[in-house]
This record gives sequence, C-alpha cells and structure tokens, in this order.
Amino acid sequence: MKGTSVLWLLWLISLLCGSTNQARLTVSPSSSQLFEGDRLSLSCEGEDSAAGWTVKRNTPKRQRSRCGDGWGKQVGSSCTITYIFKRDSGVYWCECREGITSNTVNITVTGGPVILQSPVLPVMEGDSITLLCKAKSTHSNLPAAFYKDGSFIGTELTGHMTIPRVSMSDEGLYKCHISHHGESPPSWITVTAPLTTLIPSTAQPTDSAPPPVLAHLPLVATPVFHLMVFC
Repeated sequence: MKGTSVLWLLWLISLLCGSTNQARLTVSPSSSQLFEGDRLSLSCEGEDSAAGWTVKRNTPKRQRSRCGDGWGKQVGSSCTITYIFKRDSGVYWCECREGITSNTVNITVTGGPVILQSPVLPVMEGDSITLLCKAKSTHSNLPAAFYKDGSFIGTELTGHMTIPRVSMSDEGLYKCHISHHGESPPSWITVTAPLTTLIPSTAQPTDSAPPPVLAHLPLVATPVFHLMVFC
C-alpha cells in the first residue's frame, strides 16, 4: 500500500505541474482573417505568470521569430501589432523559457475587399458557431453567399451564418462572397470531440483484483513522464 500511495502522489503532483506550466494563446479580434491595416492583439493566458511566456510566429519569410524582434510590441505576456500587413500572415503560438509551447493560431491577412470572420480556435462538437462575411468598404452587413469545401451552402441576407450544434462533418474549408465586392480567402474550421475526464477508480483492492494503480498503469506512467519533463 505504501508503494501505491507514492505512485498516486506522483500522479497528482504531475497533473498540478503540467497545468501550471500550460498557456493558451488568445487573439483579439477573434478571427482567423484580418484586413491589412487592422490591429491584432495576442495574449498568453496561463496560471504561471512567472514562466516568461513570449509570442512567437512562423511566416513565409522568417521562422520562430519572437514578438518585438522586427514585428509587434511585447508587454508582459501579450503582443500587439498596431498595423498588420499581409506579410504578417502565419502561425502564432506562446512559448516559455523552458521551451514549452501553447496551442497554435493561423492568421491570414488580406489586401482584398472581403474577409470571412470564423473561429480562430478549434470548435467543440455540439457547440454553435457564427460566420461573418465582411466587406472592407462598408460597416454595414451585406448579403453574402457561403461555401464549404468549394460547394455552395447558403445565402444569408445579413452576412451572418450560424451553424448550430456543430458536428465532425462541419469541419472543412470555408469562404464567402459578397456581390459587387468580392470573395474572401478560405479558412479551415477544425471541430474537436468533447473532452472526457479520466477519473481514477476509488474502489478498494480485493484479493481477486489488482490495486487501482496497477490496473490503470498507462494512466499513471504518462503523468510521471510529464513530471520529468515539466518539473
């Protein structure tokens, strides 16, 4: 029983260690497409503010460049690009001093007349999403046609299309078109399955069954490995 208690303790510590060293990149406005000249704010949100999170990116011209190194302004764990250019299109993420990284976000900057505002982060199955087709030359909401994987899926008079209760079949490449204005670049929408929480068994061991820790050995072995990496 003493060995079992030690393994349980290591498992719990590893979960705490992993959670405090994780960050999530959020962007404002929350859209994967922007007009050239827009303002973009990126923030590394996490419990460990002392981890030294920095926003980094990959673009066609430069790889793994950090905010403040020729682009953007880093203040704390946030980065702001006051005037975004097409060359700022790329993949963005947060990274701490130890090299741990967050989720990635794809940003497309266009000099064209139309963008499709769609979720910048993966959408969980069962949630609803709203797509907005937006023209640069007007602040009014105009009728827009929407397409998925190259096929027409509908026209909305206000330029907003809502997809209720998203399923895995809704994952794909979306774009929109506004008459007399033009077409947006395409954006990929990712759909993920609902998260499931694994709760260790609390049943007492018997003579005919192994202890819970041994019965769920993969569950224990994985967090212990993370303990060695993150702590």
